Amino acid sequence: MNILVVMIPLSIVLLVGAGIAFFWAVEHDQFEDMDTPRLLPLLDEPPALDEGHE
Repeated sequence: MNILVVMIPLSIVLLVGAGIAFFWAVEHDQFEDMDTPRLLPLLDEPPALDEGHE
C-alpha cells in the first residue's frame, strides 16, 4: 500500500512532462510537414548538407 504513495505522484509527474513535451513540439512546428519525411527514402540523391555541418 505504501508503494501507491510513490507511484501515483510519479505517474502524475510523468503525465505532466509528456503533456509539456507534446505542446512544446506543437508550438515549435514539429508536426507541420508530415509528407516530406516519408518521401525522403525514395529520393535518388540524399539531400545536400550545409557547408558548416561536418
